[in-house]
Amino acid sequence: FQVSGKLKIHPCYGYSFMDYFLKYFLIMCNLLFTVLGLLILALGVWGLISKESFAQEKISSIGTDPMLVVLSVGFLLTALCLSGCVGALRENRCLLKLFSATVLVLIAAQVIVAIVAHTLQDQIEGNLRSGMLVAMARYQDDLDLRFITDEIQSNLQCCGVDNYRDWEINIYYNCSAPGVLACGVPATCCVDPLENGTVWNSQCGVGAQLLDEFTAQSVIFLGGCLGEIFRWIEHHEGLIGIIVTVVFGVQILILFITIRLLERINRHKV
Repeated sequence: FQVSGKLKIHPCYGYSFMDYFLKYFLIMCNLLFTVLGLLILALGVWGLISKESFAQEKISSIGTDPMLVVLSVGFLLTALCLSGCVGALRENRCLLKLFSATVLVLIAAQVIVAIVAHTLQDQIEGNLRSGMLVAMARYQDDLDLRFITDEIQSNLQCCGVDNYRDWEINIYYNCSAPGVLACGVPATCCVDPLENGTVWNSQCGVGAQLLDEFTAQSVIFLGGCLGEIFRWIEHHEGLIGIIVTVVFGVQILILFITIRLLERINRHKV
């Protein structure tokens, strides 16, 4: 059309092969993460249903259920990646802007968390110790905390937070308790919890707190789990670093592709 006696011609911006490649690469990445989000979401729903968390007597405490966190992560991941997938497929600028802004916020949040975690290492260790002690105190009352505690103790071959006598914090394992568990530790603390190599012996840790360390070392793991956790992290810091780098790099790559696609869409629709 003509403006002020001059003919104004809009440039024609076409999509290159690389643009199409990046577009469908973005779609596939978001599709894969959408499926992952749905799986996490399904896991969270299954966990809540299997534990009957929606029952009338348990609904009041559902806010503290760890499976609710799993469900929330699955829902947010699904919603985010679905918006990116549909936005790229339909070349919807609104969805792509929302997606890129959210990814940018997530990247910034991860950087901040990493800096804070490095700065407050001692405080994090203290909070972790407190959390583990709470989990031990509620060992019989909370199935999730019991599962997590058992997994940590059995896989890291440890017992308690600092040592096996930390289990005195639990009212059932406290030496003043009237039951058979008094002065004992859970079976996951045992060096060999399988009787005759086949049958799980849930009583293998009974009376373990009464034993001196020399005698106890043949029955249970003496070392605490807090130190083992940090040793495990230190031993696998290379692998952890690679995973963190890859995850962070994928997010930056996806953000770059989204911004590139937005630029091409804006030019194409001029």
